[in-house]
Amino acid sequence: MNLSSVLWESLAVILYFGALIFVAVASYKKQHSDTDFIIGNRSLNFWMTALAAHASDMSSWLFMGYPAMIYLLGMQQAWTGIGLLLFMFLNWQLIAPRVRTATEAYNSLTFSSFFESRLGDVSGIIRIFTAVMLFIFYTIYISAALVGMGLVLNTLFGIEYHLSVIIGILIVVPYVFIGGYTTLAWIDLCQGLFLLVVIIFVPLYLLPQVGGFQGILSAINTKQLTASLIPNFQATTLFDIFFLTIGWGLGYFGQPHIITKFMGIKNVRDINKSKLVGMSWMVLALGAATLVGLVGIPFFQSPLKVEAEVFIQMVKQSFPPFLVGLILCAVFAATINAMSSMVLVLSSSLTEDIYKKVFHPKASPKELLLVSRMAVIFVSFIAFIIAIGQIDTIYGLVLYAWSGLGASFGPLLLLCLYMRKINKYGAWTGIVSGGLVAALWPLVQNKFPFDVPPLPPAFVVSILSIWIVSRLTTNKNVLTQEIR
Repeated sequence: MNLSSVLWESLAVILYFGALIFVAVASYKKQHSDTDFIIGNRSLNFWMTALAAHASDMSSWLFMGYPAMIYLLGMQQAWTGIGLLLFMFLNWQLIAPRVRTATEAYNSLTFSSFFESRLGDVSGIIRIFTAVMLFIFYTIYISAALVGMGLVLNTLFGIEYHLSVIIGILIVVPYVFIGGYTTLAWIDLCQGLFLLVVIIFVPLYLLPQVGGFQGILSAINTKQLTASLIPNFQATTLFDIFFLTIGWGLGYFGQPHIITKFMGIKNVRDINKSKLVGMSWMVLALGAATLVGLVGIPFFQSPLKVEAEVFIQMVKQSFPPFLVGLILCAVFAATINAMSSMVLVLSSSLTEDIYKKVFHPKASPKELLLVSRMAVIFVSFIAFIIAIGQIDTIYGLVLYAWSGLGASFGPLLLLCLYMRKINKYGAWTGIVSGGLVAALWPLVQNKFPFDVPPLPPAFVVSILSIWIVSRLTTNKNVLTQEIR
């Protein structure tokens, strides 16, 4: 690898992350308690809420996992992006205003504390089940982000993969450790705008070089991929499209790292403004990511060894070293936005739901702040152990974790916000059944004539479990009132 190129790329990365660390350090003195660290004292404006919710959603999946599927299989895979747009809109519409109002009314900082208060569960079982599911699926999710960072650093600098993953940990942990919720929101805002510019610029810049859209269509036909959203009307194709659309989208209702952004907005009346900003960002980002995959089809004459590197290799082969480093910082930006939010949510859960609830109920805010920061290190270490094993693709790891979180918490959150006659027994069953079905579904997934992703069946099982068990145990629990 050319030494001069490495130096220029390194300079771009160092300057970029130096700016991030500066933001984190500047916000350090603003974190006085666990409330500041976990939820930012509910002080975000609508711009920060919008970009924090959306930028923390996508991770390296936006640059690597999703374009790789378009590059490999063609336009039919864009139904994944369409489903995400539809269900994220519903998330803003159905969840955001109610969860902001309800969590403030119950003085809840986490999912589990809201569920516990809403359902009158004094046993602590909801907190424990929630913490366990968060720990299982978020460590896998965070490991997927580390895999993405490892691949980028390996491609940029030729650093051995395992060392690249360690460097990724060392980049993310310090400013999560120091800054907390508000710092991450500011960084999400800045990085969200930056990565949007990058992911739009790169495919549009390279489009003329591959012959425009005609060149893409020609390459799609040559490689026998699909150029249509609906290539035919056979039953298996229509089922595939249906499950591509809902197999990811349903998960939005149960993603704590996104829902907590709704909880932190200062004024609930500004949620409609946030929705407009956030959905506009998402349309542009997913549209551009789709174009990245399409441009990659004619751009690479021979197949890539690692399909997830379609964006990385396009940039590496098309721009001078300093720009390569700067542009690929956008992949870091997407990865860091998601990973840092997940680390914060999981460490908050371990602090509030395990340490405070089980071990030290009278812990002071300062003590809980310290425990939150220690939990950041613990969570990152476990994710690192998973990442170095490279047990699956980025797409596969993210889908698995996304499905588990969506099925464990999405049905319960919807029912808590919109249905009065549910109780803690139904909640216990729903969290566990949804998580277990999502976790075990890959073992039976290949038994079907078409691909059925984990989330839809797990979501249905969870919502039915909550409703049926709540009905069967009505007399064992005093029903709580719906927040209106």
